[in-house]
Amino acid sequence: MDIVNLLWVAALILLTAFFVATEFAIVKVRSSRIDQLIEEGSSRAVSLKKIDDNLDAYINVCQIGITVTALGLGWLGKSSIERAFHHFFENIDSASLASFLSFIIAFFIVLFFRVVIGELVPKAIATNKAEPIALFVAKPLLLVRFILYPITFILNITAKLIVRLFGLKSIQENDAHSEEELRLILSESYKNGEINKAEMMYVNNIFEFDERVAREIMVPRTEMVCFFKEDSYETNINVIRDGQYTRYPVADGDKDHIIGLINIKELFTGHITSEKESIEPHIRPILHVSESTPIKQALLRMQKERIHMAIVVDEYGGTAGLITVEDILEEIVGEIRDEFDANETPMIEEQEDGSILVDGKVLLYEINEYFDFDLDENEVDTIAGWIINHTVEPSVGSTVGHEGYRFIVEEIDGYQVKKIRIIRPEESKVNTEDDAEE
Repeated sequence: MDIVNLLWVAALILLTAFFVATEFAIVKVRSSRIDQLIEEGSSRAVSLKKIDDNLDAYINVCQIGITVTALGLGWLGKSSIERAFHHFFENIDSASLASFLSFIIAFFIVLFFRVVIGELVPKAIATNKAEPIALFVAKPLLLVRFILYPITFILNITAKLIVRLFGLKSIQENDAHSEEELRLILSESYKNGEINKAEMMYVNNIFEFDERVAREIMVPRTEMVCFFKEDSYETNINVIRDGQYTRYPVADGDKDHIIGLINIKELFTGHITSEKESIEPHIRPILHVSESTPIKQALLRMQKERIHMAIVVDEYGGTAGLITVEDILEEIVGEIRDEFDANETPMIEEQEDGSILVDGKVLLYEINEYFDFDLDENEVDTIAGWIINHTVEPSVGSTVGHEGYRFIVEEIDGYQVKKIRIIRPEESKVNTEDDAEE
């Protein structure tokens, strides 16, 4: 009889291991991975999807299984093992002492095997092999839940009511990841080689994309190349020779009055077919957006109205700059260069002497990320704006210091700061020592 009971004890420990491994596996496996396996034709994944869609209920099934097996072990294990060891203490005069020693040995043996075989080992295996174990146990777990449904139904309802009394959410309701959590997951996936650097960059750029506004990515008014309605056909054609763009905004009088845009393909096609030397028949509508318009909204409008350019309007109704579809897409995929961009230099470029040459249009958040700074982004958007805020009338050679770094104005066009050279603290120290020696 004791052998039969010991076999029952072993079976209960294995059942404990099954429920523990099942619980950890179904919690750890990703919903997106289950969907992928279903698309690949896995029948087990279909069963696992049913579990994932009602995760609370199946976790409760596992908990009931673990509790029942624990009670069974306490009932059968202690008495069976205690009787097996009792004859070792028959020579002890005190019967109560013999029973106590047998009980202690039985208790620790059952505890050891339950914790090690029933808890720790299956937990470690399920954590490392969550997907195959979840697929393996999916159908048996569905069957167990069907058998225990009346009990689990009552327990689930009771548990949910108590949880809601404390103002908490169930596991299923609290399953979504925040943006920061997704960034951490991406970072870990990159470190483990699951995704490459480009993929991580694209996804991170999409998170940033959602926060960018038109003012931050626009070509400023001072750099806009326009056609003017009142200019001759030849004058506007000469603009193309210098600009080498596909589309040009058309101004009526000045840049504060942009009335449309022209695609040079239409312009030249019209000239070839009709030999008309006028830009007016080829002027198409252009979008106007405010400086604070999110670029995702601007892109949606461009897609809907099939217009690839928008004028950015400031708070006074004047032209602040322009944005194109290319400018918006570059926020996700990085710089897009064509055959006419051969002479363009990177916005942030490391120099041979160790300094960094930065374009004045680089956004402050990019400078903060690149150098791990905390420059205030509330008042201005670009590094050029930050320089102007710290020097009333910047000129070539003007210097601003921050955390040991030196920001030196390298190039100016009128009142616009075009290039800034950033010198690291160690480079600044070397240059200072060289000047002292001279």
